[in-house]
Order: sequence, then C-alpha cells, then structure tokens
Amino acid sequence: MRKFTIVGGGQSGLQLGIGLLKAGHQVRVVQNRTAEEIAAGRVLSSQCMFGASIQHERDLGIDFWSDVCPPVQGISFTVPHPEQKGAKAIDWVGRLDRDAFSVDQRVKMPRWLAEFTRLGGELVIAEAGIAELEAYAAEDDLVIVASGKGEIGALFARDAERSPFDRPQRALALTYVTGMTPRPDHSAVCFNLIPGVGEYFVFPALTTTGPCEIMVFEGIPGGPMDCWKDVTSPDQHLEVSKSILDTFLPWEAERCGAIELTDDNGRLAGRFPPTVRKPVATLPSGRQVLGLGDAVCLNDPITGQGSNNAGKAAAAYLTRILDHGDQPFDAAWMQGTFDAYWAYAQWVVKWTNMMLMPPPDFVLEIMGTACAVPELAHRIANGFDDPRDFFPWFAEPEAAAAYLQDLKAA
Repeated sequence: MRKFTIVGGGQSGLQLGIGLLKAGHQVRVVQNRTAEEIAAGRVLSSQCMFGASIQHERDLGIDFWSDVCPPVQGISFTVPHPEQKGAKAIDWVGRLDRDAFSVDQRVKMPRWLAEFTRLGGELVIAEAGIAELEAYAAEDDLVIVASGKGEIGALFARDAERSPFDRPQRALALTYVTGMTPRPDHSAVCFNLIPGVGEYFVFPALTTTGPCEIMVFEGIPGGPMDCWKDVTSPDQHLEVSKSILDTFLPWEAERCGAIELTDDNGRLAGRFPPTVRKPVATLPSGRQVLGLGDAVCLNDPITGQGSNNAGKAAAAYLTRILDHGDQPFDAAWMQGTFDAYWAYAQWVVKWTNMMLMPPPDFVLEIMGTACAVPELAHRIANGFDDPRDFFPWFAEPEAAAAYLQDLKAA
C-alpha cells in the first residue's frame, strides 16, 4: 500500500483516486467544496463523454448513469449559407459507433465523492495552498495536483512551445435547458459553424432536474457572440441565448420555442486561454508534485474534449502508477508519466487549436464533401472519440487532397 494525495476532486482527480483505492492504495482527496455545495452550485462544464472515456469509467465500476442519461448518438455539422438567410451551405450528420453521454458534474461529482468515501478514501474539504502541499508531500509517496486554480495552479509553468495562444480565443457560455424539440431520426451533438462569428453546439444531457439539452456558445472575441459581459440574471442569459439563434441559426431557433432554464444555476459564462503547462512543479522545500488534467492541459471546449481528456489522463496516470510498483516517484518518473499521456493528448491539442482558427479551404472542402460521402461523415463523427484519427488528413492540405481523391475514386 502506498499513500497518495490528490488536490482537486473533479473528473480526473476523483477518477484516479477511485482507481488507486480499488488497487489497494491509501488515497486522500482535497477539495474546497462539499458534495452538497457542488450539487447546489453553478454548472461546471459542458461535458460530453465519448465511448473510450465512458469505457474507462465502466472499467472502474463508476458509470452510474448510462441507463438513465439520454444518449448522444451522432455528430451533425452545419454552416449557414453566406448569402441566403435561413439556408445551409454545409449540412451533414454521422453516427457514432458508441453512444456518448453527458452527465452534469453537479450530478456526477457528488456521486463519485460518495463512492470514493465508501471505498475508504479520505476526503478533506479545505483550501490547499503551497503550505498544505508541503505538508502532504512530506507525508505521502506522491502528491498530484488536479486543480489549476489559485497559487498552486501558478506553480506549473506555462509551456510556451505547446501553448500558441496567450489570451482567450472565445467568449464562452453554457445554457442548460428543457423543452427543446429533439432533432429528427436520432440524437446528436449539433455543431454549427458561423464563419467570422463563432460556433454553437447543443446536445442532450442529464442534469439535477432530469434530462435536458446543453447549449454551448463560442463567440469570437469582439464579435456579435461576445455578448455576455452585461448579462446578470437567469432570464437575461436565456434571452441572449435565444437571440443569438434567432439572428444566426434559424433552424436551431425553431427547436427552442418552448425552452426554459433547467434551474437558475444552469448557466455559465467566461473565457480562458487554452494552455499546456509543465507537469512537474517544485515546492519551496525542493519536493516535487505532479500536475494532472486541466491543471496542465487546458483545452477550449470547441471540440468537446475537456472531460474526455481529463478521464484519459486519469487512466494513463493510473496505469503508470500501478506499473511503477514500490519505486520512488521522482521527477523523471513524473515527466515520463505526463509524456505517456501527451503521446495521445498532443493530437487533441493540435486539432482543438486548429479549430479555433479560421478554417482553411481544404478543411471546408472536407466538410463539404461529407455532405455527399457518408463514409467521411462517419469518420469525422467518430474522430471525436479518438482525435488521433484526424491526422494527417484533416490537418495537412496535401494529405487531405489525397484522401478525398481516394474517397471519390472508391
């Protein structure tokens, strides 16, 4: 039995903590909110977990919702026509091979906290700063930081080579609603790209009040969807959400004639720069701690990878820890653990950052071709489960041209 402290009880921290407990280790999770406070608070994210991420949870026995959460069965992609209002220039849908699921973290984290303590984990509700990290590091075999906020988040230096943006690339907003008309045929993440304005996507989920839809707005800073600064009330937030759809996406507005907020806390707005950080931080004492999840790899939600990345990071770290036996967790091992995860995550970061830029002509050609080639639509949809499959054909014009030529010849 080895002793671990994990600071941060979110998707990555709790998943890893539960995995370590089930492997027979001693685990302490430190966070600053109780389960009751999480459940009663604001929504935390727009999580949509795809097949591989859900499987990691099932492997640990902590997928408690697949039988009650409405599934996400596909990905649709739409671009409005630049000249004909209400018309679509690109419009296709691809089915997912495995259903995705979105469970409000106000539902998920309290249940996982209960499971963590049931398994014998120690839960500490407290703020954790550098002094607390020093104390934990003096006691334990390994301290893992899965929270990127406050003074402990600042311990992890920004990796400039892996972080091309030094400021937010989108003004973000979430709106959790009921009463939306379902899309026909089957459910999907309905992704809408509005060139020069931003992106909007919406998908079914499970929240504290039951089934819902999560509306995600990604506005280019300074543009017409960067409009949340003066929104202060739940009613205002809902009205701004509907106004954006009325203006830019009438087919989405048609689905929203009867929508209402799931609850007053079913909304969020903010912005942050996508950032990759160095994974090993050195405390004043010289002891070192390891970063995990958003603390060291924070993506814009435009590709829906945040919670997926966090879950896959937890799974990668768990494997590395269990394979390490009784050897010391030194800085070289910490860096190697992040590198093992980065072998996957680098492709997610590249794809996500690419999607934040104006789409090049070859990407628009790919998306347009998917309207007529179901095989391509299917591949793009399932790339959300494993974005490594997008490379190189979705990232390099020569590879895209060769792939599209092969598709058309088939």
